[in-house]
Amino acid sequence: MAGTSSSSNASTGGYSLMGYIKDILTLKGDNYEEWKRELDLAFILGEVDWVLTTPCPIEPAEIFRGEKESDAEWQKRERDNASLIMSYDIEHAKWSSANKNCLAAVKNTIEPTILGSIPEYDTVSKYLESIKSQFTGSSKFYATQLIKQLVTERYHGGGVKDHILRMSNMACKLKQKDLGISDDFLVHLVLSSLPKNFDNLVVNYKISTENWNIEELISNCVQEEERLKETNGGSFNLVKDKEKSHRSPSSKEKQPQHLPQKQQFTVETKSVSPLQEDKTFQERSS
Repeated sequence: MAGTSSSSNASTGGYSLMGYIKDILTLKGDNYEEWKRELDLAFILGEVDWVLTTPCPIEPAEIFRGEKESDAEWQKRERDNASLIMSYDIEHAKWSSANKNCLAAVKNTIEPTILGSIPEYDTVSKYLESIKSQFTGSSKFYATQLIKQLVTERYHGGGVKDHILRMSNMACKLKQKDLGISDDFLVHLVLSSLPKNFDNLVVNYKISTENWNIEELISNCVQEEERLKETNGGSFNLVKDKEKSHRSPSSKEKQPQHLPQKQQFTVETKSVSPLQEDKTFQERSS
């Protein structure tokens, strides 16, 4: 029984497929090819890739006895049909489970803002075809996602060179769709995507009369990152630095926390008044 249960889970996806989802990239628009490659690998390892090419089993048609059909012939056909129905029930349950698991896996690896724009389909194969049509070829939706990704991209660590190359790759894809941007504009976008650690580099570029190309931008940014690492003992936390910069406005909002001190000061000021009145009274009495 244990062997049968294990085989059933493997053929329909079950827990095995869910274990691979965490390793799949989130589909954001510009990473469709890499996302699809990792998704296909997860389906293969989860042993459910067959559902992408296997259509939903068709239920056997209802049979009727012929007018001239003998009892023996009819009984034989009934037995054969019962066998077909049993086979259909098993295959349909297996297919439905695998299809459901794969659909859930696909939707779980898509960015929510993109997920809402994808039409719903009953089969994972049609659902994936719809996604492919939006993120390949001359799709306007794909171009829009690329532009949004490029403009909102931010560096959160992992190597500034890879970050710049990733943004440059987005720009190249836009150029292929006749939506190319100039190298100067791309340089400004990259510099705008860097955290506050790189402010000195950004300022130096702005006051300089020279314009960098992508190669020069990469070289200067890598040098600056290495300098920052040396200054901070070999490493530094970019995300933490950005969080600090985001806390500065909230520190103003937290000023009311100092109110108890002001109230205490006010109370102390009022407590002096009776002493002054008592002193004045004594002077008048003398």
